[in-house]
Amino acid sequence: MTSPLFTPFRFRNGVLARNRIWLAPMTNLQSHDDGSISDDEINWLLRRAAGGFGVIETCAAHVAEEGQSWAGQLGTGSDSHIPGLRKLAENLHGHGALGIAQLFHGGVRAGPQVTGLPAWSASVVEDGGVTPREATVDDIEAVIGRFRDAAIRAQAAGLDGVELHGAHGYLFGQFLSVFNNRRTDDWGGPFENRARLLRETVRAIRAVVPRSFVVGVRICTEDWAQAKGLDLDESVQLSQWLVEDGVDYLHLSQSNADSHTKKRPDAHVLTLFRSVVPADVPLVVAGQIWTRQEAELLLEKGATGVALGLSAIANPDWPNDARRSDWQPRRPPFTTAELVERGLSLRFAQYMAGWWKGFVVD
Repeated sequence: MTSPLFTPFRFRNGVLARNRIWLAPMTNLQSHDDGSISDDEINWLLRRAAGGFGVIETCAAHVAEEGQSWAGQLGTGSDSHIPGLRKLAENLHGHGALGIAQLFHGGVRAGPQVTGLPAWSASVVEDGGVTPREATVDDIEAVIGRFRDAAIRAQAAGLDGVELHGAHGYLFGQFLSVFNNRRTDDWGGPFENRARLLRETVRAIRAVVPRSFVVGVRICTEDWAQAKGLDLDESVQLSQWLVEDGVDYLHLSQSNADSHTKKRPDAHVLTLFRSVVPADVPLVVAGQIWTRQEAELLLEKGATGVALGLSAIANPDWPNDARRSDWQPRRPPFTTAELVERGLSLRFAQYMAGWWKGFVVD
C-alpha cells in the first residue's frame, strides 16, 4: 500500500505539489555578503530536490538590509537578487520540486553588529541583549512594502510562492507577542491590533501577485524558545484570520511536531488547528520528524504535509529512501566530511558543529 506521504496535494489556489514532504527553511550561512544566493546554497537545495522532496523552502531571506540577522543570510530586498533566485527556481523545477522563498525581517534580532544599523521592533523591550527603538508608523508601513516587493521579486524569479516567517520571535512574532509589543496605538494592545502587521502584509502581497502564486505563513502556536508572549487561543484565532486574508497554507513550527499543547494538555496541536482551518487550506507541521512512521502519524492527526529539518540535513534522499517501509534514517553524529558529501558546504557544516550540540564530531 502506498503511503499518503507520497501522494500529491494541492494548495488552496490549485498549485500541485508532487508529495507531502517539505524541506524546512533552515539557516545555512551560505549566501554572499550582498544577500545574493551562492552556488553552494543552490547545490544544498537542489540535492534535496533530487532526493525527492516535493516542496523546497529557502532559508529565512531578509527583505531589507536593516532586517538581516546573521552573516551569509539570503536576501530578497533588491532586484539584483532576482537572477540567482531564477537560477534556483529553474533548477528546482527541473527536479520536479516546487520552490518557496521564506521572507523575513529580524526586528530586535536584526543585530546592529551585522547590519551596522540600529534595531527596531514593536516596542522598546530588551531582547537577546539588544534594546530596539520603537517602530514608527512610517517604519511599519515601509516594512509592509518591503515584504510586498520581495514577494514580487520571488514571483518574477519563477519561484512558486513565498512564506512569511511569523515564527521564532522575529519581527512578525514580536508584534504578535505581549512580551515584545507594549504599544498603545493601532499596532498594539488587543490581539486584533498585534496581528495587524502580519495580516496587512499578507493582504498587500495577495493584492499584487497572481492567484497562482502561493502565499503561506509560518507561526509558532505557543511560547517556544525565542517565541515569547504567545497565547494558544490567539494563535488559533490568527489562523482563521489569515485564511480570510487569503493564505494558501499555514506552517506550524513546533519544538516537537507530535506534541499536545501546553495550555490544553489534552489537545494535540494538529487536531486543534485542523478543527478550525478549512479543509482546503493545507497545514504543514515541523519539529523533530525523523521517520516515515512519525510523518505518517502526523498526517493521520490532520497535517497535510511534514517539513523536515535536521533529518533532511542528515538524509538528503529521505523521500526516495522512505518509500521502503523498513528504511530508517541516519542520525547524528556526523563528521564534517560526511555532511559535505550530503550537499552542505564546509561553512554550513561548521555552523552545524557550533550550533547543534552533538550533530558533528571530528
